[in-house]
Amino acid sequence: MVITPPAPPVHPVYVIGGGPGGLAVAAALRARGVRAVVLEKSDAVGASWRAHYDRLRLHTTRRLSALPGLRIPRSFGRWVARADVVRYLETYAEKHELELVTGVEVHRIERAGGDWTLHATGGRRLTGRAVVVATGYNHTPHLPEWPGLDAYLDASGDRLLHARAYRTPGPYEGKDVLVVGAGNTGAEIAADLADGGAARVRLAVRTVPHIVRRTTLGWPAQRSGILVRRLPVALVDRLGALLARFAAPDLTAHGLPRPAKGLATRQREGAIPVQDVGLVDAVRAGKVEIVAAVEGFEDGEVVLADGSRIAPDAVIAATGYRRALEPLLGHLDVLDGRGLPVTHGARSPREAPGLYFTGFTNPISGMFRELAMDAERIARRIARSAPKPSR
Repeated sequence: MVITPPAPPVHPVYVIGGGPGGLAVAAALRARGVRAVVLEKSDAVGASWRAHYDRLRLHTTRRLSALPGLRIPRSFGRWVARADVVRYLETYAEKHELELVTGVEVHRIERAGGDWTLHATGGRRLTGRAVVVATGYNHTPHLPEWPGLDAYLDASGDRLLHARAYRTPGPYEGKDVLVVGAGNTGAEIAADLADGGAARVRLAVRTVPHIVRRTTLGWPAQRSGILVRRLPVALVDRLGALLARFAAPDLTAHGLPRPAKGLATRQREGAIPVQDVGLVDAVRAGKVEIVAAVEGFEDGEVVLADGSRIAPDAVIAATGYRRALEPLLGHLDVLDGRGLPVTHGARSPREAPGLYFTGFTNPISGMFRELAMDAERIARRIARSAPKPSR
């Protein structure tokens, strides 16, 4: 009698992060018959979207923002509100019957032969045949190392907070507020404060952003981003400058001159254009004042790059986020000098086959759209490498 040894266990694919990128990959894998387990450190999907300010809406259209296998309801409107994005992600996980484990944080990933070992909350050691890291582009709030910051924080209590902690303009009614950073978040919070009754709103700008209209004659800026995403940088810079002369107002008189660098060049450096959802009108009306960049803090005041000093009632720092991937996989030599993965989508790093990344680029064509495309590519690659059933 010939005894056939039992087949080795087929380990699942682990997806780290229960945001849109992680859910999309898990759904695409499940559609191909591959078991995927989503590990989310918070208690629910879409943790980052739950934490954003109330005014936020997707900057991309509903039709171009759906994840694989589920359209965004038409009732959510063309520009989907933050709360509706959360509802969509919840529905998405339920519809695809995703295997989701919440309250589990992965601290470290290590190669284990042909598999991967994940060290997680509670001393867990999980074994996966592949790992998809989807912890998000905006992971850990970042504050610059401004001179005098620690003393200012000690003296001012909660007068300074990162934009991640901002929700509504209500607490700032009648107050003098300085918003630091002129990206999409800073621009939108400044407009929100101006509309919400703040007595004075100033926006500190270090690098002048490209400001684009969300739509022009019904044509969304996202579609333009899709059309030019593969064109040469120099050409896109020229096209952007030409379009700006016709579609974007010149705010030089208000302290926001035309940017010195081209749109695509700035995007390559990590800065996408600011979509105007109220900032332009607020600046023109004098409701938002443009001031120089913050250089530091001294004697309870904010020191600006032009040498002036101001003493606002509150400072909201829209100064970006870090990916914070170093503790998780910095030892694997898969990150570049900026802490970003050296590969994304369906390509694994040469030194780490079976390790994939999604959501660590900031495309002008729309984050949700890119996440959806990455999910399908990653799922196809993993499904092709799946162990064949024994006969």
